[in-house]
Amino acid sequence: MMTKERSIFSTKVLEIGSESADFKSIDMAVLFGDEAPDALRPSCFIINVEPISEQIVAGMKLEIDDQVYQITAVGNEVQNNLGRLGHTAISFTGVTEAKLPGTLYVESGNYPEFKVGSTIRIVAE
Repeated sequence: MMTKERSIFSTKVLEIGSESADFKSIDMAVLFGDEAPDALRPSCFIINVEPISEQIVAGMKLEIDDQVYQITAVGNEVQNNLGRLGHTAISFTGVTEAKLPGTLYVESGNYPEFKVGSTIRIVAE
């Protein structure tokens, strides 16, 4: 029997900062809503700020277009920052203990190909 996935958060990439790809070398991506400060904007993938329907926890999945990553750890400021500002850093390292409060950690895998219009979702089963 298929379990129905619940969408916890869903947004789209609006803009790709000119320096955002620099973070690929450290397996990280920085998301920020359209209110991103000018100093940070070039480093970020700009997204729509969207509500989060429930607490984000390890074990949920992060989907970037058709790539799926298991969430391994969630910094204690991710929920608030992502919901209010569209801001979080995603670490594709598989770390299981959140070292940075504003970072969402997911299993290591191929770095996603972000493009304008890419869908970013967090889902739970």
